Amino acid sequence: MPSVHLKSGREKSVLRRHPWIFSGAIGEVSGSPGPGDIVKVFSASGQFLARGAYSPQSQIRVRIWTWDENQTVDAALLHQRLAQAIELRTYLLAPGTTDAMRLVHAESDGLPGLVVDRYADLLVLQSLAWGIEPWLETICDSLVELTGLQRIFERSDAQVRTQEGLEFRCGPLRGSGFPDLACIQEHHLRYWVDYREGHKTGFYLDQRANRRKVKELSREREVLDCFSYSGGFSLAALSGGARQVVAVESSAAAIDLGRMNLALNGFQEQGVEWIEGDVFQLLRGWRDRRRSFDMIVLDPPRFAPTAHQVGKATRAYKDINLLALKLLHPGGILVTFSCSGGITAELFQKILAGAALDARVDVLILERLYQGFDHPVALSFPEGAYLKGLVLQVI
Repeated sequence: MPSVHLKSGREKSVLRRHPWIFSGAIGEVSGSPGPGDIVKVFSASGQFLARGAYSPQSQIRVRIWTWDENQTVDAALLHQRLAQAIELRTYLLAPGTTDAMRLVHAESDGLPGLVVDRYADLLVLQSLAWGIEPWLETICDSLVELTGLQRIFERSDAQVRTQEGLEFRCGPLRGSGFPDLACIQEHHLRYWVDYREGHKTGFYLDQRANRRKVKELSREREVLDCFSYSGGFSLAALSGGARQVVAVESSAAAIDLGRMNLALNGFQEQGVEWIEGDVFQLLRGWRDRRRSFDMIVLDPPRFAPTAHQVGKATRAYKDINLLALKLLHPGGILVTFSCSGGITAELFQKILAGAALDARVDVLILERLYQGFDHPVALSFPEGAYLKGLVLQVI
């Protein structure tokens, strides 16, 4: 088996069971491993550390599968970890809550580079790293057996694949008769999901609990939902008794899907004002016209996909939250998020504190929000905690 020897002193993160080995930590590679090949990882002194999948083009050169020298990376191991991941979700999710959830969350489920989401009676799979590519058929076999679902659609089109040297790939993997849209149920609401071309794998499953929080806070409020996509937070606000919702989204196709979701749940069209446009520009215009709201939801796309973009992202997060704070009535609520891996929870709070200072308002933190439990975070893998949210009140 090919092997990788780390530079002196670079084994500490592996010993702490962090699942990534970066290219700069590697001193020597033996045996000419190809993309996706399993390699043994040794310290500079020759101590066995782990087995992982090799990716010659990525900065994450090895993604670790196991730290057990006696454990083989094979079909049985994959099946066992898939079964554990699916059982966890089944155990934790109350019956009737939803028929849509993340079944496999990559490294945190011991399946580095693999994402599997369930939308009612179909599965959507993402292969994000070379280490998953040789196992696709095996994974599909296990998923069909473990879930009883026959249709698996592939959405391996995330930008991280380009960093691995992998091309985008989308289409059916198993089964036939795929609908144009999937229809899911969540907390007594239903949503159409564009699993073929929509954001992520079609829906923001990680915001399930946070949509419920928005519902609880929305009664009799005029709510501004920024970056509304297909209306997840907008419908949650309406179901919570919001007086009016204004939904801003740059994509006409997403707004069309949002309107379909509105009709699907029997809400009146006049309950939501859909605006196609740039959130930053619209917020500035409303600020200048002294427009105000009772509650604002900010759920922007990733401003900092990598650590190199943190400076630019910090300015963008401050700008948009500053504008939002200026648009809130006294006593108004801001529900604000960052899904940028490069922005830590501590940094996000500092950014918001700076925005509040510049807006000349006093603000309370009412609650901290995170991704749902079906997107778990391994203690040794803090990068898995990508979604940070705060519920703030202007006082």
